Amino acid sequence: MEKDYSKKSGNGVIHIFQGDITDMKVDAIVNAANEHLILGAGVAGAIARKGGPSIQEECNHFGGTFVGGAIITGAGNLPAEKVIHAVGPRMGEGDEDEKLKNAVINSLKLAEYQKIESIAFPAISTGIFGYPIDKCSRIMIKEAVEFLISSQYLKDIFFVLWDKQAYSIFLKTLKER
Repeated sequence: MEKDYSKKSGNGVIHIFQGDITDMKVDAIVNAANEHLILGAGVAGAIARKGGPSIQEECNHFGGTFVGGAIITGAGNLPAEKVIHAVGPRMGEGDEDEKLKNAVINSLKLAEYQKIESIAFPAISTGIFGYPIDKCSRIMIKEAVEFLISSQYLKDIFFVLWDKQAYSIFLKTLKER
């Protein structure tokens, strides 16, 4: 990873990284998924390529989930142990902020239920789904900060951003909290 910034929050720590989420050695990484759980492009495509076919096979077993929902699978050949597939909103479908918030909260609740201690998120919905990165950073970091107040198992939440601009936006948002 090229850059790292950390800030204590509640019962844990929030980390901002610039790098490749598929290289993270954490208990779970989050896939910015579509509602059909088809691993296509972007983060999902990288997960499919590096993780191997077993991840898609497990996703096929679920068949899909709702926008704002999250499911968990194994991580195949990835260094993480699990993949949480969170379905974020597409811009223009309506109620996008609430749906993104739900995708983050449902991922965090699923991680806590699974007794996961470390999780890495990408900037959900900001790629081909067109969600604005600045708004995404505010929602995702707010939910992470609030979740760590009462978390029992989850101790480290990483936001792993591919490019410098996204990293800078998430970094600024966390520093302002």
